[in-house]
Amino acid sequence: MAAGTETKVKLPTSRADLLRGEKLFQVHCALCHGPKGVGGRGPMLTRARLKRAPDDATLLKILDEGIRGTEMPGAGVMSDREMRQTAAYVRSLGKVVQKPVPGDVAHGAGIYRAKGCTGCHSVHGEGGVAGPDLSAIGESRSAAYLRESLVNPGAAVPEGYLLVTVTPNGGQSVTGVRVNEDSFSIQLRDSAGRSFSFWKKDLARVDKQSGKSPMPSYQGQLSDTELTDVVAYLASLKEAQ
Repeated sequence: MAAGTETKVKLPTSRADLLRGEKLFQVHCALCHGPKGVGGRGPMLTRARLKRAPDDATLLKILDEGIRGTEMPGAGVMSDREMRQTAAYVRSLGKVVQKPVPGDVAHGAGIYRAKGCTGCHSVHGEGGVAGPDLSAIGESRSAAYLRESLVNPGAAVPEGYLLVTVTPNGGQSVTGVRVNEDSFSIQLRDSAGRSFSFWKKDLARVDKQSGKSPMPSYQGQLSDTELTDVVAYLASLKEAQ
């Protein structure tokens, strides 16, 4: 292939292919990306340009091979035609006009800061590191997902944020997010951002709390209007230009 040229990929465009692609999407992709591609455990796909898949060839490669180091698996049993149909449906999601997220962004930002969210979460380099970076959360998660995360944080704990409590032999228990673990040691980071490292041979107990989040629920702590405004603020967060 000559330098500077790219492989051109043509995705199917017929209604039958898009309908088949939608069915395949519901089976293989909706669990993480949402039934309509608005995001969940996986990023939202309802955008004209996908960060990881700027062209159709890359999108097909991701469907085929997955993304190493993430929860995105390869296509597995899908045929080449089925992958192309699925890719075509994914591209169609980016053409759907999105409704604006309701709420007062400025008021939501004030509530976010007042509730101490900056102690755990960073936005464009400002804030803590105990929780996920939220600098571009509005580009990867839907408003519905963000609201659910506020009222029921344990519903979808982000990958890499397994909560663990370790109890040293004759020592005080420590609870934090697992940073790293191997056969002999485990490293945690607590809610204050402090790091701890333990040899497993020195531990009386290791309690891994799958499905539990260190983040508190704001159900009952914020009014419906306040929740709407915080969601509006989070949905407004994009990558710095």
